[in-house]
Amino acid sequence: MVRAQATAKYIRSSAQKAGLVLDLIRGKDINRALTALQFSNKSVARDVAKVLRSAVANVQQKDGFGGDVERLFVSKCHADNGPSMKRVRPAPMGRAFRVVKRTTHLTVEVTEKPQIIKAVGSDEAAGPKRPRGAVSTKGTKGTKVSKGAKRAKKAKTAAKA
Repeated sequence: MVRAQATAKYIRSSAQKAGLVLDLIRGKDINRALTALQFSNKSVARDVAKVLRSAVANVQQKDGFGGDVERLFVSKCHADNGPSMKRVRPAPMGRAFRVVKRTTHLTVEVTEKPQIIKAVGSDEAAGPKRPRGAVSTKGTKGTKVSKGAKRAKKAKTAAKA
């Protein structure tokens, strides 16, 4: 399982706004994440896509990478606060208001999904499986059987005898 990360620092957006975009791609495979970023209306989505592509390129350079980009997914992504630039904006009556221009550091980590290798013939040996949530028809100890089912079972055994 190969993983790599990429970081873009001092991006001119607040960490809160970048976090909204990062929530869209967390846990998704690479192609879906890039598609979601492409059609996002947020301006920081372009910067996030750039970092994501960089993380994919970093994985491809690592030893042990299988070469299949389809198996990559976004395992971690977060936006940290960068330094804020303080500016002054003129206000009425000789006053001044402070404007805080925030920056953020974007980090995206990409991981390769583990390849699942099944043993040959293992499914045939186990036998047919019933679907999850299906109720067993056997009246085994610990399971509740309705009165109607009990009567039907008694009638069936009486008919056989």
